[in-house]
Amino acid sequence: MNVVSEISGVSLPEMARTYGTPFYLYDSAVISDRVDQIQKRFPLVRYAQKANPHLAILDLMRKKGVLVDSVSAGEVHRALRAGYPAEEIVYTADVFDDRAVEMIKNHPIQVNCGSPDMIRQFAEIRPGGEVFLRINPGFGHGHSKKTDTGGPGSKHGIWHEEIPECVRLAKECGIRIYGLHMHIGSGSNFEHLSKVAHAMAETDAGPDIRVISAGGGLPIPYRETDQPIDLDKYFEVWDSQRKEIERRLGHEVEMEIEPGRFLVAESGYLVAKIWAIKETAAFKFYLVDTGFNHLIRPAMYGAYHKISMCSADGRKLEKSQPAAVAGPLCESCDVFTQEDGGVVITQELPQAQIGDYVIIHDAGAYGRAMASNYNTHPFPAEVWIEDGKHSLITPRQSFDEAIGGERFPG
Repeated sequence: MNVVSEISGVSLPEMARTYGTPFYLYDSAVISDRVDQIQKRFPLVRYAQKANPHLAILDLMRKKGVLVDSVSAGEVHRALRAGYPAEEIVYTADVFDDRAVEMIKNHPIQVNCGSPDMIRQFAEIRPGGEVFLRINPGFGHGHSKKTDTGGPGSKHGIWHEEIPECVRLAKECGIRIYGLHMHIGSGSNFEHLSKVAHAMAETDAGPDIRVISAGGGLPIPYRETDQPIDLDKYFEVWDSQRKEIERRLGHEVEMEIEPGRFLVAESGYLVAKIWAIKETAAFKFYLVDTGFNHLIRPAMYGAYHKISMCSADGRKLEKSQPAAVAGPLCESCDVFTQEDGGVVITQELPQAQIGDYVIIHDAGAYGRAMASNYNTHPFPAEVWIEDGKHSLITPRQSFDEAIGGERFPG
């Protein structure tokens, strides 16, 4: 039965009373552990901060020697604020915008071009510079079509058949292609991730390649029946292809990997309070004070998140039953227990009372990062656990802060 009363020795009811609900919770020890796991295999790790760009997480990554990927000028700004040297930041996108152009002019950040137009524009921004190319290998994969970033239906990356033309274009523009990057989708399985390595080895982007990036997309075991990815095996596949590239080019080639969710998802929880319990002909619903505005993955593509519970008064929770968990938003899809297509399902949960707490697991990636103020619900607080102590890293947003810079006309 899914009952959790503490995280890393810290009482959940105590934190709920201290910070109010809902709140995000991050266990720093889990992040450190995942970084250690991947650094044992891959010599160069770059964090895809779009998974969770909080300054506390970026600071931890930097201290552990992890570089950072940014997909917008705002994320570049975050990385700089977190203390990253500009040289350790890469900007990865399919387009520039005015703010990104200014960032690249003013800071020596690396650039990963995802379209031929970006090559031309980069040459104007930084004449004689060096770039990575992000390649669409012609196939993709992910736990949902909405997370598939490869293949003919994907906007991401330079289509693999256009690489010779891009090599010619870069030479014509006076810039050097020194790195290649491929990423086919978040939550991809081992078979598809391995195909990326072979596609990388077959890509000829000129003689100056010095770095290849395996991208991200590493899955995590959201369900108890899921198996963790075999990092040793994955590294061996990529390292063998890296060596093939070295043999072809006749010089050393570095390899980096760019995980996001793998490093942070399992560290995070979204903690909410039950405010109503109601039944229909088909379901018992626990209605809580958080919704898809704070964790959109279930509503967006039926993503599964394990749910646990904790009593508010210290009583022992017993007797499980199938229950659905839903939020307060004025939308039918505001349900945390659903399959792709909006089909409501249940999880086995204890019999609860109003005031008890619901804990949604694996919310460290794409929780707060994709949150909104829909229905003018303020953003939750964010709480950090380190060395058995909890601390506030983001205060709960006020109503006035949610309204922000809005003003009347005139």
